[in-house]
Amino acid sequence: QVQLVESGGGLVQAGGSLRLSCVASGITVTDRTVGWYRQAPGKERNLVAEIRSNRDTFYDASVKGRFTISRDNAKNTVYLQMNSLEPEDTGIFFCNTWQSGTGYWGQGTQVTVSL
Repeated sequence: QVQLVESGGGLVQAGGSLRLSCVASGITVTDRTVGWYRQAPGKERNLVAEIRSNRDTFYDASVKGRFTISRDNAKNTVYLQMNSLEPEDTGIFFCNTWQSGTGYWGQGTQVTVSL
């Protein structure tokens, strides 16, 4: 049974930092692409960053240079380090992966950035 559990969200002032964690069970994060998505209030869920099995990474232009995605193989966990946070980063952050044609999502973690 595949399970993704996000944590690390919270309320932070603009310019601050947070580190999100996505702990996986039932799958091995080193074998696949894992992505972080953001869903702002009233908007669709969009890809923010992803890390592939070969450790290649992708970042949306809105977060490039501020966010860093990484992976701890021993902990089967994917992280999203978020620096220089902006009010526009506010939303629910979800991690996602796929196995055998099925997409899996965690429950999400709320990030709120105040002025």
